Amino acid sequence: MGQANDQHNSAGSKNGVQAVETSFEIVEALKAMGGGRVTDIVDATGLSKGAVYKHLTTLMGHDFVVKRGHQYTLGFRFLDYGGYLRANYIGSELIKPQIQDLAETTNEVALFAIPEKDRVITLFRENGSNGVHTRTRLGRRLFMNQTAGGKAMLSQFSEAEVRGLVDRVGLPAANENTITDLDELLEELETIREQGFALNREESTNGLEAVSVPLTPDGNVVGACGVCGPRHRMSEQRLTEEIPDLLLSVVNELELNITHSNGPVQMFCPE
Repeated sequence: MGQANDQHNSAGSKNGVQAVETSFEIVEALKAMGGGRVTDIVDATGLSKGAVYKHLTTLMGHDFVVKRGHQYTLGFRFLDYGGYLRANYIGSELIKPQIQDLAETTNEVALFAIPEKDRVITLFRENGSNGVHTRTRLGRRLFMNQTAGGKAMLSQFSEAEVRGLVDRVGLPAANENTITDLDELLEELETIREQGFALNREESTNGLEAVSVPLTPDGNVVGACGVCGPRHRMSEQRLTEEIPDLLLSVVNELELNITHSNGPVQMFCPE
């Protein structure tokens, strides 16, 4: 399906409903293209014009797709679902203020990410006064080996769980600096366990570096808090001492609050 399938599991389910698979293929194509005409979707997916039109009509009927002139784009109905999920994430009322404080304290971009289905997803993001634009917009799904948050969470998996994940999705590269070798990844995960934080040295975006700490109340990884900024502001001392110390303090406080809050903690269990 070409670029429409970026960061998306195209395998689907052998026992799934083909019509639903087709609708999601069209949704992914519209997302990748930023909208397009019927012919653009046909070219991106290889589906027939008739099939594309029928699925677009159904999606428009539920406001998941809107039409402006001859152009089709995704509808903001998706935002309603995303907002609902984030608002109902257990611990969100505790996590969001801490991410806001991190952004204000560091003047950089502060993030909280969660693991789901072998990916890392940005759930909260706040910009400090000097925060820069990054590819980690809210809700974006990235491979775990590509980000500091993903590697921080992987460090809490057993070696068997890491190998299982790699067997399922591989180690795709975001750029030339991404770790794509399993042995190298396992070695780095051991370092992360020893030092308590993960680094991203331009491994997802050239010129951008990040540090992240896993959040593990009750010993279960539920996410990771991180800070990222441009390379020229991320000195070695700041990247490996100052920001990690700050993150470790924030995570320690969050773990205590989440552990003693009401309700179960949402967690990720590797397949």
